Amino acid sequence: MATWRCVQQCGACCHLDPADRPDLDQYLAGEELQLYLSLVGEDGWCINFDRPTRTCKIYPDRPRFCRVQADVFEDLYGIEPEELNDFAIECCRQQIDGVYGNLSPEMEHFDREIS
Repeated sequence: MATWRCVQQCGACCHLDPADRPDLDQYLAGEELQLYLSLVGEDGWCINFDRPTRTCKIYPDRPRFCRVQADVFEDLYGIEPEELNDFAIECCRQQIDGVYGNLSPEMEHFDREIS
């Protein structure tokens, strides 16, 4: 069984372009939605994503919606804690595919890490 893990130096989730997330306002509201939108740079990437190193410049202080934690996913997306692993894997696969492609080195790395 695959176990979700964040793959360092991937950064696919840091591509925040709202055009790619038409249901954004269904799970973020008020201040969280405004914070999210304030983090989107002109190129669609988070303004805190360091592209050369593919790391988050504010990782310890990143917003709640950037955290893959059972309580956050239950609150924002209605995902039960026992469903989090499979949901997170599917989310990552979709995001990596959309940003880098299904056959990208990033997808291969993710698949290796979760196996």
